Amino acid sequence: AMEKRLGARVVQGYGMTEIAGASHVQRENDPPGSVGVALPNVEWRVVDPDGGAELEVGQHGEIWVRGPSLMTGYLNQPDATRATLDDEGWLHTGDIGYGDAESRCFIVDRLKELIKYKGYQVAPAELEAVLLSHPAVADAGVVPMPDVESGEVPKAFVVKRGDVDAETLKAYVAARVAPYKKLREVVFVESLPKSPAGKLLRRMLRA
Repeated sequence: AMEKRLGARVVQGYGMTEIAGASHVQRENDPPGSVGVALPNVEWRVVDPDGGAELEVGQHGEIWVRGPSLMTGYLNQPDATRATLDDEGWLHTGDIGYGDAESRCFIVDRLKELIKYKGYQVAPAELEAVLLSHPAVADAGVVPMPDVESGEVPKAFVVKRGDVDAETLKAYVAARVAPYKKLREVVFVESLPKSPAGKLLRRMLRA
């Protein structure tokens, strides 16, 4: 919509304050869903957030970045610095993503937002995207719901665009994701809590 209105190509990048700007930027033919490839002198990897092992192409894990523009640490916060920067100079971004065969990076979700179902990790953003593909769904937010047997299970808050019930939406999602990712509960609401920038505030949904 922005490209159409402005008559200009819009590209996506990735970065954070701790990197002092961007670490990745899209090139001419990179797919819209990616944040592109690493900038010169920037290294990146995808790591298993539980074990620390580097993952293969297409596998989802935490994005780590290393390069000359990284911060040296948080001012007067040694514990926070140690939790973010390791001894080898890798910045643990807290973002979940993956790389493809062309070394392009794709961001999936925030590590702290992941739903821990038994031994599996479920990204709320993935389930939200599936829900938003349903014609009767105007908006959706997914958060973890405590479960005695499984630890956490996915629960969705949905703003309806048309006539639909909870069981229909649960079946719709279940047909499109792995069994352990299926929704266990759907709650209909008038609106979702969002920041002034339009970012979904999942912590408020959890509360």
